[in-house]
Amino acid sequence: MTILIAVQKEEILRRTKEQLSRHSEDARILCFENSPQALAAARQEQIDVAFLDPDLPELNGLYLGQYLQDLNPLVNLIYLAESEKYGYEAMQQHASGYLTTPAAMEGIRREMDDLRYPESEKNKKRVFARTFGAFELFVDGKPVEFKYTKTKEIVAVLVNKRGSQTTNGEIIATLWEDDGDPARKASYLSNLRQDLQNTLMSLNLNGIILKQRGSLAIDAEKIECDLYDWLEKKKKSKYTYMGEYMSQYSWAEYMAAELDEISYSFDGRD
Repeated sequence: MTILIAVQKEEILRRTKEQLSRHSEDARILCFENSPQALAAARQEQIDVAFLDPDLPELNGLYLGQYLQDLNPLVNLIYLAESEKYGYEAMQQHASGYLTTPAAMEGIRREMDDLRYPESEKNKKRVFARTFGAFELFVDGKPVEFKYTKTKEIVAVLVNKRGSQTTNGEIIATLWEDDGDPARKASYLSNLRQDLQNTLMSLNLNGIILKQRGSLAIDAEKIECDLYDWLEKKKKSKYTYMGEYMSQYSWAEYMAAELDEISYSFDGRD
């Protein structure tokens, strides 16, 4: 667990860190007296819990909390305020807690024991890629709607590659098997990539797609996928391959043939 503290008063900052160090001995605790440094740190690693002073200078704690939610929708925001004046705004943000100082020190352990997003819940992955049968991408149990159907197919290609970087050329060759106009396809792919980015950002899923210059990859560690689980756990997987794989895409037939062979090899094995 990584905990961020952004409080302008040094004494409150010190006491908050002491309380958290006693409560969560294994936690990584990052301390800042201003918002820019706190935000820079949050862009480098995922923050699980943030204790924020609403009256921070430059960028107040409420705005900082919104930025942290944009980076990680499951961050637990706990405000340390001098009064209750920001309570309504914190409630609108669905903050995990709101404490007033200096008595706040007495409530820190209680708030940590009653987080809005406990660690046990956060281990559940929001994204599920179904590959057996027709391909579908689900977020929080609902199918994702892209502006273009080809955008969804790009995701299918990346899931099929299981985390390997896939070049723009490979994506174009897969999506459009005929020769056609290469320049037009490259332009269309640029639109599809933008649609993919916009859709995932709207769902607070930054980081699911790993981008390099001229290539894309799915972050296989951040999604649940029937294919991945089945290949890893074999017969012990909760998913069963029944001979159909991404059935709406002709290019997936090659992988389906491989899966058939793997399935046969499972016979008689644990």
